[in-house]
Amino acid sequence: MLLVALKTGLRQGELIGLQWSDVDLQRGKLHVRRTIWRGVTGSPKGGRERTVDLPASVVDALKGHRHLRGPYVFCQPDGQPLPDGLMKLPLQRALRAADISREQGRIGWHDLRHTYGSHLAMRGVPLKVIQELMDLATIEMTMRYAHLAPEARESAVQQLDRPVPQLHAAPGRDAGGAH
Repeated sequence: MLLVALKTGLRQGELIGLQWSDVDLQRGKLHVRRTIWRGVTGSPKGGRERTVDLPASVVDALKGHRHLRGPYVFCQPDGQPLPDGLMKLPLQRALRAADISREQGRIGWHDLRHTYGSHLAMRGVPLKVIQELMDLATIEMTMRYAHLAPEARESAVQQLDRPVPQLHAAPGRDAGGAH
């Protein structure tokens, strides 16, 4: 569950509500169709479903995690969805084992979502793409990750010294000309 959280940016309730019928391991995608928060099942945040692309490491992990206990990907031994209270201890144990802490406050599941956004930004993913991947309502919410990619501006300007890619003109039209 930690790997899926870190590499998909799913919210805690989306992880709890994830069912095997939402996962397409062949295509490497999952569909966020519901959230379960404090035992209540509802629509995903913003009221709209979305599709999330999965990196190969998550596909492999989910293949290895496949079980027949019930419809939920992450569930209790009897197949019932995980209550959010049961998710705290495994996260704290993993953080302790990895010697990860912060000076004040605890690291929670939502921090893994921010880690996802931060890792995308540090790899130069455009902010608009990060907004879409994280299902953030506004670009302003995404801007919190902008400072993590200072070299993105440098890289963008350096593109001006590269040759202009050749455009394929439509029949009867000239591809050249100033714009």
